[in-house]
Amino acid sequence: MIDILGKRYLFFILSLLIILPGIIVWAINGLPLAIDFKGGSIMEISFDSGKAPVNTEVFELYKEQGITDVQVQPTADESILIIRTPFMDEVAQGDIIRAVETKFNDKVTIRTADSVGPTVGQEVASRAALAVAIAALAVVLYVTYAFRGIPHAFRYGVCAIIAMIHDVAIVMSLVNIGGKYFGWQVDSLFLTALLTVIGFSVQDKIVVFDRIRENSSILRRLPFEKLVNHSIVQTLQRSINTQLMTVEFMLLALALFGGVTLREFAVILLVGLLSGTYSSIFIAAPILVVWEKKEWKTWFTSSKTRVTTS
Repeated sequence: MIDILGKRYLFFILSLLIILPGIIVWAINGLPLAIDFKGGSIMEISFDSGKAPVNTEVFELYKEQGITDVQVQPTADESILIIRTPFMDEVAQGDIIRAVETKFNDKVTIRTADSVGPTVGQEVASRAALAVAIAALAVVLYVTYAFRGIPHAFRYGVCAIIAMIHDVAIVMSLVNIGGKYFGWQVDSLFLTALLTVIGFSVQDKIVVFDRIRENSSILRRLPFEKLVNHSIVQTLQRSINTQLMTVEFMLLALALFGGVTLREFAVILLVGLLSGTYSSIFIAAPILVVWEKKEWKTWFTSSKTRVTTS
């Protein structure tokens, strides 16, 4: 049988190596917030020639006008650009559009123009955080009740939430690195992807834990670590195949062929759901074993001391 739990600390280290770079980028550059959360203006403009200029050229023009915090996003339509900037009133928008028309010798039409205040973004973010916190508490209570027939049922719910936090950290690391190198931003669409990842993440953990619960009565004479490892192996094929066949291939196709407007959303979902499956097998259940065996008591002791104690 595959010994997954025997390598649990390698999986912990692997996750840490994936998360740490994003944390470092976050600490240096901050979270790449879009105007949805920090406030600003957004314009969708079209060029009558049917071909929009290169993004960098438009960015340089805004920079010449003294606007440095700007994001130029292409769309599936080659004649349309979406431009996000700090707050700009109608006069300032008109001036910048005239500058664009002069520089690129093309007629520009403002398709949509809108502004978002930072208080609106903060309210949305706080409500989303509150919703996640309430959902996490509900998961712990539900799992504790559903698993009440086995010892330490509370631990299963807590481990599911810890693994969910792991998946959120993976997604945040990805978006921070994407923000630095590809211009990604944390916007309302990102929030939608993150909440979807959280939902799928908890579901995956429940599937694995439910098999452990079933085997606890059937294989109760087995040591806990072997029982959990056996349960993981039993659900391994189902978890991977179900995720790949029903979600991951679809998201991969969407990321590759769905156009630039959906690419960031699809990639975040792709990585987030993959992380959810990974953490269900290699993070949540191993944490449960570490907790059951209280292994943290020997983390900072030498091997000689552990042998003497035992």
